[in-house]
Amino acid sequence: MEIVEVTAVTDELAQAMARLMPQLADSVPPPARADLEAIVASPATTLFVARDPAQQGRIVGTLTLALFRIPTGLRAWIEDVVVDASARGKGVGELLCKAALEKARAAGATKVDLTSNPQREAANRLYQRMGFDRRETNAYRYRLDR
Repeated sequence: MEIVEVTAVTDELAQAMARLMPQLADSVPPPARADLEAIVASPATTLFVARDPAQQGRIVGTLTLALFRIPTGLRAWIEDVVVDASARGKGVGELLCKAALEKARAAGATKVDLTSNPQREAANRLYQRMGFDRRETNAYRYRLDR
């Protein structure tokens, strides 16, 4: 498996995101090409993809790392981790997370946060196995679209 930082938006990437994002959540539409270009161009985000050599280098997973500075320090968040159904159980998610952790460490972050839906049991087991600590916290969301 090859993990790559995306530096340019291609038709292949747009098609892969259209295939992968619905596997993360039914209610989430795939990002438009302009959104992908903004993500790739932003200094605050790094988009990683996993390519499977056994599938002719097909993109089989993605992860976004967000790095941003606030008064209490450099924050790092892993978001939108998704592995194609055809590649699950092969360590793709772990490789994507390791790449993000290395990038965050190199940038000077001391912690990396993520959230995961409790129903995503395999993903939650992965994060715990990798050493992520489950936090007891109140997570709130204010919907601006209502």
